[in-house]
Amino acid sequence: MERDPQRVSGAWVFRGTRILVAALFENLEDGVSLAEFVELFPGVSLEQSRLVLKHAARSTAAAALA
Repeated sequence: MERDPQRVSGAWVFRGTRILVAALFENLEDGVSLAEFVELFPGVSLEQSRLVLKHAARSTAAAALA
């Protein structure tokens, strides 16, 4: 993931793309699988998607402990 104020209004995107990280969560909410997501969004790998989900899980757990 990366964030650059000069790209996509500074929103979090998948590194090297303009694809919003939020698109992953929106698609998962709509029932799209990870495999389908990476097919729909060329430039995003399955590994990148998994890392984003792991990061979100760790962040949520850390917030719950705070």
